[in-house]
Amino acid sequence: MTATAVSELSMEPPSLLICVNRSASLHAPLAARAGFCVNVLHRAHADISALCSGKAKGEARFALGRWHAEAGGTPYLADAQASFLCRHEQSVNYGTHCIVIGLVEKVLIHGNVDPLVYVDGTYSHVCLSSTRPG
Repeated sequence: MTATAVSELSMEPPSLLICVNRSASLHAPLAARAGFCVNVLHRAHADISALCSGKAKGEARFALGRWHAEAGGTPYLADAQASFLCRHEQSVNYGTHCIVIGLVEKVLIHGNVDPLVYVDGTYSHVCLSSTRPG
């Protein structure tokens, strides 16, 4: 799925939180405490983001991209900027959403930093400079 909200939560223990609409098809496995992966997409992955934003369900989500699976079966995008493989720690229902906290068990990093960014209804990119103003 394309997440509306993902955030770092803690460095000790290393953890993330994700917010998932309870009407989303992925809510059921997460409510059953399934492990999950947060993929930070590369700028070239706009098509994958669009596909996973609700247009595709089930296995159709994996029609684009190079997907692999960890030993426990959690899928991750092999050429994502970064992949955070998480164990479900706890969840809290609030309004229409479920806040899921995951313990980060493994981080995979790939390629140069060029993340996909979604701002004001469109995909963009971040221009990084190796020099900083003095």
